[in-house]
Amino acid sequence: MTATDVLNRLMIAIVTLFGVAVIVFVLIRVVPGDPITMMIAPGASADDIAALRARYGLDASIPVQFGLWLQGVVAGDFGTSISMRRPALEIVASRLPATIELAVLAITVAVLGGSAVAIASTLLRRSRLSGLFDGINSLFISIPDFIWAFVLVLLFGFALPVLPLTGRIDPSIQVPFTTRFYLSEAVLTGNLAIARDVLAHMLMPTLALALPLAAVIGRVLRQSLNEAMVQDYVTLARIKGHSELRLVLQEALRNAVGPTLALTGVQFTFLVGGTVIVERIFAYPGVGNLAIDAVINRDFPLIQCIVLTFGLIFIVVNIVVDMLAVALNPRLRHG
Repeated sequence: MTATDVLNRLMIAIVTLFGVAVIVFVLIRVVPGDPITMMIAPGASADDIAALRARYGLDASIPVQFGLWLQGVVAGDFGTSISMRRPALEIVASRLPATIELAVLAITVAVLGGSAVAIASTLLRRSRLSGLFDGINSLFISIPDFIWAFVLVLLFGFALPVLPLTGRIDPSIQVPFTTRFYLSEAVLTGNLAIARDVLAHMLMPTLALALPLAAVIGRVLRQSLNEAMVQDYVTLARIKGHSELRLVLQEALRNAVGPTLALTGVQFTFLVGGTVIVERIFAYPGVGNLAIDAVINRDFPLIQCIVLTFGLIFIVVNIVVDMLAVALNPRLRHG
């Protein structure tokens, strides 16, 4: 991917974000519900309500509101949260590291688990266990992440209460973190006790997100491996006496990883934006949980900031995935 290609993608990204901003801005204002009436004290006068509407810029027409908001966004000001009385960007920035760590851990578990299942099922493709792999894989795909969340809560929260049910870290732990990436910071600073506690809080939401995704990755990678195993270069390597495991790992895998890489990139962006229900179930203090509160409170500035943040992450991850796909595929690199 050349510098021109990257520049073109960035230009498209700007247009895409602008379109997303317009749609979200208009949509949340035409849906019934007024944030001012939800936050105003009972018995407030009409003048008080009008003053609040003017304070948050809701007394102007939608085009004027959008123009003022866009002008602020260009300057780095996404507005003030109506429900929390703080800058929306500051609130999202404080919650985003928790969601990113959760999504990165979930995608890592999903890739490792899905790859292991795909490789194992490819090695056993001629045995009776192949059908068993297919059945288990289909079962995991058909169960959504929030159902897995409830199953894990019942299993490890009540039947075998070995994991914390809610939160991100034990409230009794008073550690002045430099960043909000708790797990990463604890590991890098060698504070393994804190890292274990943070990881214990993340384990159930991570598994809930990772299990259905691992099944999807496993299915796609297995299909790619099966297609690669009948190619001439694999047949030639088999004639040379290479073991089946070596054929899968050294010959087929590197040529089958392309579709899986693309899927992983897309699924990661979905994970970041799709942690909403899982974060709510486990009271995990991420952006997903924040998004639900913002919608309930009709917090326009916060909703707009969250949606644009998710859109930006989606675009950046897809550009990076495209660059990696080109780097790993000589045909794309020299095409």
